[in-house]
Amino acid sequence: MIDVNDLRKGVTFELDDQIFKVLEYSHNKPGRGNATIRTKLRNLRSGATIDRTFQSGDRVQDIRLDHHQVQFLYKDGNLYYFMDTVSYEQPAISAEILGDDTHYLREGLEVKLTYYQEEPIEVELPAAVNLKIVESEVGVRGDTATGANKLVTTETGLKVQVPLFVKVGDTIQVSTSTGAYLTRV
Repeated sequence: MIDVNDLRKGVTFELDDQIFKVLEYSHNKPGRGNATIRTKLRNLRSGATIDRTFQSGDRVQDIRLDHHQVQFLYKDGNLYYFMDTVSYEQPAISAEILGDDTHYLREGLEVKLTYYQEEPIEVELPAAVNLKIVESEVGVRGDTATGANKLVTTETGLKVQVPLFVKVGDTIQVSTSTGAYLTRV
């Protein structure tokens, strides 16, 4: 058991038979009374995000997680299939659990898969991924004081703002934390 005062961003714990990961954390101490800990949590089984307030002194169940290096293989309907690079097992994860991470998965990408009691619950992406552009708006250079941008669509369906010189067929590097264009590869 861990005290809720020890919760920080990225900490994973079990509460009410569900597994949660802390996305945001704030500690509020009013002038009188107990401190409250406000958190934004993501349910790792369903992918839902909730806000939860704890009282100082509350405790939650700490859990042990296992991490495996896996390679993304393919998508079949709502399921995304990965292959463990050591045991060659092929776990499947639903799109609801992956959430927006599905926009960064392309065949052959190596990621870290988190397991809780042999159940795959989360994917940890690299800091940046390379994606090929399949569709682009027409970029018109006009009277701009700053760099002009246009919207493109990548092979995974992710929409990104890029400079005007980027065209269909180019490969770009995209940040997985912000979804922003980094550079052309």
